[in-house]
Amino acid sequence: MTGKFNIIRTARAIVRVTDLNAARDFYVNGLGFIETESDDQYIYLRGLEERGHHSYVLKKADQPGVEVISYKVEQEEDLDKLAAYFEGKRIQTKWFENGSQHAIGRSLRVQDISGIPIEFFCSMDTVERMLQRYDQYRGSRMQRIDHFNCMVPNVQKAYDFYVNELGYACSEYTTTKNDDIWAAWLHRKPAVHDIAFMNGKGPRLHHVGFWLSDPMSVIHTCDVLASLGYASSIERGPGRHGLSNAFFLYLRDPDGNRVELYTGDYFTGDSDFEPIRWDLDDPQRATFWGHEPPESWFNEAMQFVDLNRGQPVSVSEANLEQRKPDFIV
Repeated sequence: MTGKFNIIRTARAIVRVTDLNAARDFYVNGLGFIETESDDQYIYLRGLEERGHHSYVLKKADQPGVEVISYKVEQEEDLDKLAAYFEGKRIQTKWFENGSQHAIGRSLRVQDISGIPIEFFCSMDTVERMLQRYDQYRGSRMQRIDHFNCMVPNVQKAYDFYVNELGYACSEYTTTKNDDIWAAWLHRKPAVHDIAFMNGKGPRLHHVGFWLSDPMSVIHTCDVLASLGYASSIERGPGRHGLSNAFFLYLRDPDGNRVELYTGDYFTGDSDFEPIRWDLDDPQRATFWGHEPPESWFNEAMQFVDLNRGQPVSVSEANLEQRKPDFIV
């Protein structure tokens, strides 16, 4: 995919938790993440397929929250180009030089047009890929990070910024009867999305999506979690989305942070690919089989942490007619 900046894909998230041991039990024993490294403040996790040091960081804190969601770029010069662009738009930038963050090279952080703290980096330490270490497969047999899903008060504004300025492409979108964009699924890698935006109170992070190898891994996860006493952590699913075609399961960790287990979407890399439009009133867009999500699905999400103040980012109400948000994938 071409663009002003060669952003490759979704790369990592840093999520705050109040109890590292409780979080470890859920993510490592329950979901099967590989614990690359840890100390008394951080746990660095990755999937079986991943060579990078980590894709999900658990950080000990007094309150839950999301510090940053990150994207990998192809070359170091892409970071400089991004910094020049943001500074030209008078968007404050924050650099982390080599060695200042564990396992990654220099990185650039900003708050995007919606107030979401985002990060770009090029290099990360590599570790053993565990894809064929079948003796290490447990829990959901987690493979890799896939996408982020965010609530924002103005989806059109977010869409224009990511598509027109950062070079993302749209795979699918939802519109109202007035043809207002209610939700959009945007990608850099040739799959359905790296980031999705839904109309709602925000900015807030609805979930981080992780890829599993097949639908039976999703179902197996439910059995494992129930056997470990985590049945109440299953919020929605298993099921199949109409939008994206993916087989899904949504979970809440001990602090209420939401993750999606996800598999079965499709290739979007052709130059003549055309985005798929869904009507907001189509009941199959959210769940192909027709059942609705629980109320928590519409009302609860994860707060971002302000890049400079360290406090929760302020949120605003959506700018369109209020109804249940289009929380999908």
